[in-house]
Amino acid sequence: MNDISFDDFLKVELRVGRVLAAEVFAEARKPAYKLQVDFGPEIGIRKSSAQITQLYQPHDLVGRLVVGVVNFPKKQIGPLMSECLITGFHNADGHVALCVPDGDVPLGTRLL
Repeated sequence: MNDISFDDFLKVELRVGRVLAAEVFAEARKPAYKLQVDFGPEIGIRKSSAQITQLYQPHDLVGRLVVGVVNFPKKQIGPLMSECLITGFHNADGHVALCVPDGDVPLGTRLL
């Protein structure tokens, strides 16, 4: 593991968003969902692809708070232009569990 400075950490914009829509990403190479996430008035709504199909159903994701990196460059994933990276952790089975706030916080709040 490499040490980083606090200034390095501050370069990563980790923000809270709320999932507005989730649907199966049929064109993805690996099972995934297409998400629309609202990061509040300053950042707006961003699209993303998330490989979280083992632990979540699309209808269960709508309305949930998530943590996303909002300052990565956009990335083309098949027909989807991903505009953020939704964060999560691999569990013991290798499935991705979302990284989420422990309570309700305003959309767009930055992780510090």
